[in-house]
Amino acid sequence: MMSYGSPNWRNWVLPENLARPLVKHAAKLGINFFDTADLYSQGVSEEVTGRLLKEIFQSRDEYVLATKVCLPMGELPNQKGLSRKHILGGIEASLQRLGTDYIDLYQIHRWDPETPIEETMQTLDDIVRAGKVRYIGASSMWAWQFSKLQYTADLHGWTRFISMQNHYNLLSREDEREMIPFCLDQGIGLIPWSPLARGLLARKPGTVQLTKRAQSDVVVPKLYNAERDSTVLENLEKVCKSLEISLAQGAIAWLLNKPGVTSPIIGATKKEQLDELVEATDIELNSPQMEILDSGYQPQLPPELIMKQ
Repeated sequence: MMSYGSPNWRNWVLPENLARPLVKHAAKLGINFFDTADLYSQGVSEEVTGRLLKEIFQSRDEYVLATKVCLPMGELPNQKGLSRKHILGGIEASLQRLGTDYIDLYQIHRWDPETPIEETMQTLDDIVRAGKVRYIGASSMWAWQFSKLQYTADLHGWTRFISMQNHYNLLSREDEREMIPFCLDQGIGLIPWSPLARGLLARKPGTVQLTKRAQSDVVVPKLYNAERDSTVLENLEKVCKSLEISLAQGAIAWLLNKPGVTSPIIGATKKEQLDELVEATDIELNSPQMEILDSGYQPQLPPELIMKQ
């Protein structure tokens, strides 16, 4: 749902009137999990998400609603992070914007090095016990950080994390070293963000993408490298051609064949994108095809280090 909110935040974001038919179509296709964050459009995404889901679904039980807290919602010190003050303020603000009594999955958007782990985990447990949150999840951090959070919860009998929203796709597989094995060991579901590598896995190698997001995206050159990723992209094209499926479908099918992956987080801005990616859930890849897709990957710096450069 990051793609819906206010174009003033990012020029590629769709306003509510353009988002409505897409969310309706998503529901018609059977999609029932919707992920947003307070950061997206600085709260407007949550407002749009809440209104549209109320319009489209007859019952709150028909869909799973996820949002996040941590990243800056303003310039003041207490408008960010995972302190008790910010989490308690954040959950109340998100509930109001979403127009709901509870959030199914409340995620910490990143690691907060400035707040004691016990403070964060106890506060998350408090809002679960208060009925404002059903489950808690996390997003993009080091495996050792996530394990400290999880085991702190275990030590005190507090609520455990049930999901990790990590950066994971054919072009970025560094989490296969530690984060994903840890999640599999702990029974934590993976809901990867950017499963199509910001569109790179949806178009043929060398194709120029002229979308608004591609033109203004300063992250792509940091996370991906055309020369390094060329073999993976060529292998993807080879497998998809043999199956007569699109590149995007092949990339999603590969991800869904990976252990622990529950639901890739996609950002659709066109109806045909939804149709295409939902069809990918029925695509089965055999072992030789998975081996081809797995080959060619070159180790790289983890996203957590790349983004600091």
